[in-house]
Amino acid sequence: MMKRDVVIGIDIGGTNIKSGIVDVEGNLLHTDHTPTEAESGRDSLLGKLYELANRYKKLASAEGWTLRGMGVATAGYVNAAEGRIGYATSNLPGWTGVPLRDNMERETGLPVALANDAHAFAIGEAWIGAGRELTGGFLCITLGTGVGGSWITERGVPFYGRDGYAGGYGHIVIRHGGQPCNCGLSGCWEQYASVRALMRQAAEAGLGEAETGGSAKKLFELARGGHRTALDVIDRYAEHVAVGLTNLIHTLNPSAIVIGGAITAQGDFLFDRIRACVDRQIMPAYAPVRLVQAALGEQAGLAGAAKLAWLAGSRAE
Repeated sequence: MMKRDVVIGIDIGGTNIKSGIVDVEGNLLHTDHTPTEAESGRDSLLGKLYELANRYKKLASAEGWTLRGMGVATAGYVNAAEGRIGYATSNLPGWTGVPLRDNMERETGLPVALANDAHAFAIGEAWIGAGRELTGGFLCITLGTGVGGSWITERGVPFYGRDGYAGGYGHIVIRHGGQPCNCGLSGCWEQYASVRALMRQAAEAGLGEAETGGSAKKLFELARGGHRTALDVIDRYAEHVAVGLTNLIHTLNPSAIVIGGAITAQGDFLFDRIRACVDRQIMPAYAPVRLVQAALGEQAGLAGAAKLAWLAGSRAE
């Protein structure tokens, strides 16, 4: 058996819980995916987390590893200082108000750090991903079912804001009186730049499930094949993404923007379009701004949770 110090990382999404054991260099030593089954409610989800944590404790013991802490990333607005879920949408019913850090520490006996999933994504990318080589403050943006992100300061840590809720970039209003949003506002960036918004825009252009199968990947395949309507939809989507990015560039003056989410697997076919739109929109004084594809894929949140676990563990010593 090889002795080493390790931490547990857990990333809770609306569909799956990604989890694993990570060493101090960010190497993923063991990983697992577990269905969230959020519709079963808060107690069921907490039970899954307890089961995962205790399973990893047994695994670490069997391997001769020393567990130093645990990090948990979750969808929703997280008050990291208090270790609780400040607010969560219906994607995680009953999750609002849960004192998750205290619950996990009581169950496991480990020091536990808690973060919003977008902050964890950014922390992971800054630690061992696309942000590792970046200098100065930079932005991380996720384009998925929703839109979120985090501002990584010059000190290499996220800006959390008053309650830890900073980074709700998806709810910047880019069109007054525009598309209704599930946050209660209208015209939010999320309603134009998320993957869900992209598929709505495709349907509005006449590309329904018969053509796309409800899949963004299929929509891009059509566009790559020269389908005129699909190309128009992708071009318009790139413009919507660029509007939000331009607002953030003018507000925060970042050195670079790391963009993640499954849709970024489309690479330069999408990124070149977004870059061209941003270049047309930003004031010359703010140029150039690098747009960088995230490097860690679906493991970014898990990596960020693990990094937070290492910090929690060091503070507890």
